[in-house]
Formats: sequence, structure tokens, C-alpha cells
Amino acid sequence: MKYPDPRNEATEAFRITRRKEWSIPALKSFFRIAELWALTNDEQMTLLGVTSPSTFYKWKKGERPSLQKDTLERISYILGIYKALQILLPNPRAADSWIRKPNSAPLFNGRSALERMLSGNVSDLFLVRKYLDGQRGVW
Repeated sequence: MKYPDPRNEATEAFRITRRKEWSIPALKSFFRIAELWALTNDEQMTLLGVTSPSTFYKWKKGERPSLQKDTLERISYILGIYKALQILLPNPRAADSWIRKPNSAPLFNGRSALERMLSGNVSDLFLVRKYLDGQRGVW
């Protein structure tokens, strides 16, 4: 099987179009989860990896962005964390409050999952997601 050349203009145009198509539903889902988790605007910006408040507020108002791959990856991990919590803790309040509770698991070292995720590193979102998937028996 021959893979497309990533330098090909058509391939790159396809990726940009795809990212734009995914951006709106991704942000809508993120902002809904942020509301359920009672995240502050600063916490939301950190989780999204956004440093510009004006960009963040444009997204929040519904402007149609084409998110960068990094931002889509971050949202993907957050969606996975949310889903895993809904499965592990069927009570919605318990699931939504879990991220703020201190956790004795070695990954968290007594801190909350949210504190870990707010480090600003994509890898920390991945680790929380992996931890929860492990609790579900997925890994």
C-alpha cells in the first residue's frame, strides 16, 4: 500500500479541511465538559493550550476556527477522560467532581487529576486518560 506524500499540497489541504470540520464540534464538546466540571476560564485556556485570551473568547463565542493539531489532541484526551469517568462513576455528580478530589494514586501523589492536567503539558492529559482507561481495564 502506498501512503500519500505528506508534502503533497492536496494532502495538506485535506488535513486543514478535516481540522476545520472537527474544530466546531470539538470546541462545543469541550465547553460543555468545562461547564460540567465548573472550570474557570483560566483552567480552560490551560487545558486547551491557549495563551491568547482574545482567541479563547472568540472560540467561546462560537467563532469558526480551524484548530491546530495540538489543540484537537488536547480536546480528544479531555473527551476520553470525561467518557471514562462516566463509565467508572455512573453518578454524574461523582464523575464530574472526581477531577478536583485529591487522589492517592502514585500518578497524582495526593493532588487532584485537574492539578495534574493543569501542568499545561499534553502528556499529562494523556497520562490521566491512560490512568482512567487502566481503571476501566482497557489497557
